[in-house]
Amino acid sequence: MLDRAFAKIPALSVEKQDFKIPVVDSIIQGNKTQIRNMAQIADIARRNAADIGKYLTKELAAPIGTEGQVLVIGAKVNPNVLAEKIKKYFEMYVICKECHKPDTHVQGIERGYMTIVCEACGAKYTVKNYL
Repeated sequence: MLDRAFAKIPALSVEKQDFKIPVVDSIIQGNKTQIRNMAQIADIARRNAADIGKYLTKELAAPIGTEGQVLVIGAKVNPNVLAEKIKKYFEMYVICKECHKPDTHVQGIERGYMTIVCEACGAKYTVKNYL
């Protein structure tokens, strides 16, 4: 009977759609580093590109500006370091600590802390503000 029951159950999809942190497309020109896909990273994070830039300013201790869709860092930065900093940003400020999904948004900033709310599971937690 169990074999018949299992035969009637529809096959589950083995393929799983996991969230992937975007690869940083950067290039070093002179004494500056450009992140060419900053708009794509900001769209995936569902955050403002300027806010991610402020985070990178603090993490890299370098001035940051924008030229159209490109984020310009006023220092030479190794692409591996950039990738690590973006990954750290996603882990701290985008991916939910409860359900590990990227469906979060910033609800508010109060006393140096940001309140992040997950739209998938409803979790609410605070993290230190980078602004």
